[in-house]
Amino acid sequence: QVQLVESGGGLVQAGGSLRLSCVASVGTYDMGWFRQAPGKEREFVACIWWLGGSTYYGDSVKGRFTISRDNAKNTVYLQMNSLKPEDTAVYYCAAQNTPTNTCGTSMYSYGAWGQGTQVTVSS
Repeated sequence: QVQLVESGGGLVQAGGSLRLSCVASVGTYDMGWFRQAPGKEREFVACIWWLGGSTYYGDSVKGRFTISRDNAKNTVYLQMNSLKPEDTAVYYCAAQNTPTNTCGTSMYSYGAWGQGTQVTVSS
């Protein structure tokens, strides 16, 4: 079972930036980022296809967040710019264990999850 470890979360002022990283213990296929705020359901943020190139974003982060990956390092990144207080949540990295034709936007598409990293955006 692949293990995922996120890092890079923290406290930032509105309008600021953070970059999250997620390192996998072995090579993976599609990878995604989800987030969950207190009292809310887990929300899709972004995903990247295992062969690279194809990415998808949730409507609330389009144009502000960028997902990328370095397969040589088994690492996926989430660059978050123009952060808003409503971006405050625990951010989770997820990995797909089988090859696909496109990365999934549903949490049920992923078989492995990290422990999460807290992102707090102050107003």
